Amino acid sequence: MSSQLVYRLGCTLLLAFACVGVHAADLPQSVTVRYDDPQHFTETRRSSMINRSEAEAWREPLKAYFAQRAARILAPGQRLEIDVTDVDLAGEYEPWRSGSLRDVRIVKNIYPPRIDLSFKLYGADGSVLREGERKLRDPAFFQRTPLNNQDSLRYEKAMIDRWLRQGADQL
Repeated sequence: MSSQLVYRLGCTLLLAFACVGVHAADLPQSVTVRYDDPQHFTETRRSSMINRSEAEAWREPLKAYFAQRAARILAPGQRLEIDVTDVDLAGEYEPWRSGSLRDVRIVKNIYPPRIDLSFKLYGADGSVLREGERKLRDPAFFQRTPLNNQDSLRYEKAMIDRWLRQGADQL
């Protein structure tokens, strides 16, 4: 078995384990997260050149995380809809690397995570309380997030948490 195949199998298994325990039925009903045209996301276009399954593996865990974390800040009866319009995960595939390193995401502070989204917050009576667009960026992600965390989406999750903490009053 080639080392590249072993690497890809290992990545797939890690992503599968990250998804264990997250089921659609477990997601809060008060938050809806949709991906708007994900095949055109920055991350999907870049990753699909490397491996199609890895290019899509982050979507469901990130969607579940958005929903679970956002549900915590909502008042009773409120409902939140989030439409994610672009995602660029922290790190990059560096095509000039040779051999199997071409398929490895290199995380450096020059490759920060980005998530673009729009949202609508509904009150208990169904009226729109707030809506808007946000461009989540974290140029200092490398200094803020612990390096010993093994979650492949740790930088994006930390950025989402900061937005929800800071934006709770603005949502």
